[in-house]
Amino acid sequence: MANINDKTYEPTPSRRVAFLGLGVMGYPMAGHLARAGHSVRVYNRSAQKSAAWCEEFAQTAGPSSAPSPRLAAADADIVFCCVGNDDDLRSVTLGEQGAFAGMKSGAIFVDHTTASANVARELHAQALALGLQFVDAPVSGGQAGAQNGLLTVMCGGEPSAFELVQPVAMAFSRAFALLGESGAGQLAKMVNQICIAGLVQGLSEAIAFGQKAGLDMNQVLEVIGKGAAQSWQLDNRGKTMVADQFNFGFAVDWMRKDLGLVLEEGRSNGARLPVTALVDQFYADVQGMGGQRWDTSSLIKRLR
Repeated sequence: MANINDKTYEPTPSRRVAFLGLGVMGYPMAGHLARAGHSVRVYNRSAQKSAAWCEEFAQTAGPSSAPSPRLAAADADIVFCCVGNDDDLRSVTLGEQGAFAGMKSGAIFVDHTTASANVARELHAQALALGLQFVDAPVSGGQAGAQNGLLTVMCGGEPSAFELVQPVAMAFSRAFALLGESGAGQLAKMVNQICIAGLVQGLSEAIAFGQKAGLDMNQVLEVIGKGAAQSWQLDNRGKTMVADQFNFGFAVDWMRKDLGLVLEEGRSNGARLPVTALVDQFYADVQGMGGQRWDTSSLIKRLR
């Protein structure tokens, strides 16, 4: 797997930025910002993780850590965030020690958490009331995409804020697109997860079928991958599924969280999601098999 040192950085004006949340995604994303020449202050619930990050990026332009989101956000031009869910997001933005309390007027909060569209709109409104800007910007590409600086980022918010953030965020992105008003980024991420759920289930059934039929599935995948069945999932997960290997990033627990957001939004807007609802239950089966931390391609385990 490529190290973040392999990333080629386009020159951009140096910014003072903060990054809240140094999990499997946030840690390398913040690293790319530091490598790109920005002064980065980090916050993480575990101070040891913040200290380790600062030590790893000690040779960059002024890495530092703070004991609270408020102090991390102080004087930053842009505050990036990648945490677990709606409640985690509220905990690092709101309240006396939240980032919003420390941000200077006009600063931009960019949320890379996969969260609900409702919380994006809620925080967008609160940010505007405080003289701040807010962009919801969930990502696709998984742990490998974060490490390699090749994430796809789907954004919602005002064009003025987006245009200021985009050149900075390209440090960890290969695509960074504005898709509409506040909440549009989260809704687009839901579309992404609906696509992935159906694709992975279809690929699981295809591989299991081929194996039952006695075919050399590695050879079959090579052939059909050059035709209409080609997809990112087939190219990157097909052979690992054949090999019964499921340690490649985005975990089943996280996918169930995301599909829960999808199904809740579908109930609200009237969208019919029968396949997505069924695949969500299949992922529940995988959790019951002890596969909470297996990657999402582990759907095939149910069929063996």
